Amino acid sequence: MTAVHKLLPRRVRFDLTHSPLHWIPHDPEASYIINTIHLLLPEGELWFCRVYNKVLPQLPAGKLRDDVQGFIRQEAIHARAHENAMETYLRRHGVEFDSYLKKVDFIFNTLLGDHPTGLPDNFITRRLAKNLEPWWLRQRVGAIAAIEHFTCVFGKWVLEAEALDAPNVDPVLLDLFRWHGAEEVEHRHVAHDLHVAMGGSARERQLWGAVLFPGLMTVLGIGSSHMMNQDAGIARETFVRRWLRCDKNGTLPSIKSMFDASRRYLRNDYHPEAEATLALSLEYFAKSPAVQAALREQLLKNPVAA
Repeated sequence: MTAVHKLLPRRVRFDLTHSPLHWIPHDPEASYIINTIHLLLPEGELWFCRVYNKVLPQLPAGKLRDDVQGFIRQEAIHARAHENAMETYLRRHGVEFDSYLKKVDFIFNTLLGDHPTGLPDNFITRRLAKNLEPWWLRQRVGAIAAIEHFTCVFGKWVLEAEALDAPNVDPVLLDLFRWHGAEEVEHRHVAHDLHVAMGGSARERQLWGAVLFPGLMTVLGIGSSHMMNQDAGIARETFVRRWLRCDKNGTLPSIKSMFDASRRYLRNDYHPEAEATLALSLEYFAKSPAVQAALREQLLKNPVAA
């Protein structure tokens, strides 16, 4: 049973003016791999919001509707935070990523768009898409549930990763990823609960998990390699070898833990509540510089509401 907890949007800001490109200086490869999240999530999380806004009118008043609305608000802020990182941080450091963004756009706006699996737009496919609309909407919510499993797994890891507490790690980017990770843990149950409420089956979620786990690793590999290949100081190598080195350094989740997370998702009794605790999120919000600054700003603007 999901605990009663209101999902709130935290209007955080991150000044990345002085953040180095190798923000984990003792592991630049991990810096690039994690930085790929900046490229994936603006389009991905806005796609989450568009899909959920299509479902929202179907939901009666109650906790699930409130959770979905809270989820949408949080994801919209995540998208803006990572888009800002793209423009004011990666672009400032001369990283070219527009060609990669075209691939991301194709995934979310064509393959997972309103026309199932990117069917061409014509009279026949429009009729087909109309007939399949309820089914395809449920499938996309199922896909989001699978993605949210892995964002929760990553969120828990980034909150607990001792290697990221090294004194040379950039504190602003670390706060950005830990704030985001804490909110992923906080709302980890919403996509799963919504898919169940729409009549989605465990088998549908499992199939999406089986497709999306290798898919996510592939797009992370393509994006991070695209950026690292622009850095003369980093040798060209396979994504798996790079991940294994970062795994050894503790600067990325272990490959074993990722496979274990995939296996957990394929269990018939899986529920995201068991992946982490709400206390882990709340503990970080209480010490996050960006979250605390946002709360102080809110208090100054509206002392009664705060």
